[in-house]
Amino acid sequence: MRRAIILYGAAVALGAIILDQIEYRYALKLYATQTYIALIAIFFTGLGLWVGVRLTRTPPAETFERNDAAIRSLGVSPRELEVLGLLAEGHSNKEIARNLDVSPNTIKTHLSKLYEKLGVERRTQAVQKARALSIIA
Repeated sequence: MRRAIILYGAAVALGAIILDQIEYRYALKLYATQTYIALIAIFFTGLGLWVGVRLTRTPPAETFERNDAAIRSLGVSPRELEVLGLLAEGHSNKEIARNLDVSPNTIKTHLSKLYEKLGVERRTQAVQKARALSIIA
């Protein structure tokens, strides 16, 4: 960030030197004031965009790695992982049951076991804890 600030300051200083060198008082009489204002505005808009892009670069996305050790230590079954994944996507019990071709009561059983294994009481807590443990993305 310091580098960008220094570059921005150097660009402003360079602009001031250029204006001084071209004897801007003489040039002001040659062209309309609006022309100079537009040129300065275009220059600083471009400079601002460049600095903004440089400062707000997003780091490359990290790939998700499932924490198999946590899954084994908690004793979460593959079917419970499927249920947990669909739960994280925001599906209701009936939708999860339809996706997995089981009854809603089976989903309730899987969820109650998941809540117990994760030590939570609600759906949102289960998803948050599973994400914190890197069980789901």
